[in-house]
Amino acid sequence: MSDDVRLALTLVTAVGCGVAGGVFFAFSAFVMAALGRLPPAQGIAAMQSINVAAVSPPFMVTLFGPALGCAALAVSSLRGWQGAASLYPLAGGLLYLLGTILVTIVCNVPRNVALAGLDPGSADGAVGWAWYVPAWTAWNTVRTVAAIGSAALLTAALVAE
Repeated sequence: MSDDVRLALTLVTAVGCGVAGGVFFAFSAFVMAALGRLPPAQGIAAMQSINVAAVSPPFMVTLFGPALGCAALAVSSLRGWQGAASLYPLAGGLLYLLGTILVTIVCNVPRNVALAGLDPGSADGAVGWAWYVPAWTAWNTVRTVAAIGSAALLTAALVAE
């Protein structure tokens, strides 16, 4: 990969990681707290609706676009190892792929699938909601830190260029 392409890809990917981190931050900082304050039936119904709406091209590009850039930067760093200058894009790429994408697939999505199966008005729904909110938010906070950390590492890679 040419230096100009790597520079542009690093910049775009760093911004993408920051945007994804901002979306996740909003959920951990106040959206989940607001939904958790609602009566369980309302909170469940609202989050079920959010989860359906989230599977849309804008959010998928926001989540997985940076993942593609991170994967390309990690591979490029390994193939053209230049010592410390290669460490930032490698670390930033791996942090996003593991801390954001893998956590999404292994931790948040299964909780969303379980939530989709709840009847908002049932007693089981209320119990499930009480379990869902703190667990989902904790893993979402991991995604937040990973995405923002990736953006910072990729920005450091730009400075190190």
